[in-house]
Amino acid sequence: MKTKQSVTAFLHDLEHPRKAEIERLREIIFEADPALRDQIKWNAPSFGIDGEDRITFRLQPGDKLDLIFHRGAEVKDSADFSFTDDDELVTWLSPDRGIISFGDVADIEAKAKPLRALVKRWIAATT
Repeated sequence: MKTKQSVTAFLHDLEHPRKAEIERLREIIFEADPALRDQIKWNAPSFGIDGEDRITFRLQPGDKLDLIFHRGAEVKDSADFSFTDDDELVTWLSPDRGIISFGDVADIEAKAKPLRALVKRWIAATT
């Protein structure tokens, strides 16, 4: 049986040009909702609640730093689902799947407060 790698161990060993930004975003996500649990999914940190992933990093290619907001790996019927991103941080691919792209540390810090609020609302709306 394969043992799951902890996110802390994964990040310790990670060679990525945006590693400091990845770690800062992880902090912001946990500040928003300390009940979230993270794991490695799709070779990147993923955050969820009750065993269901809701926010996942996209780290490829190596210079990319995105957060994917979703309702799990499987596409779900979104006819009865709606979510409003008041700060317009997210580029929506569908009503329940979107991406936020991040630049440098200054960009992350500028988005930190609305990102915390977005994470709280997203988790509440998708659980």
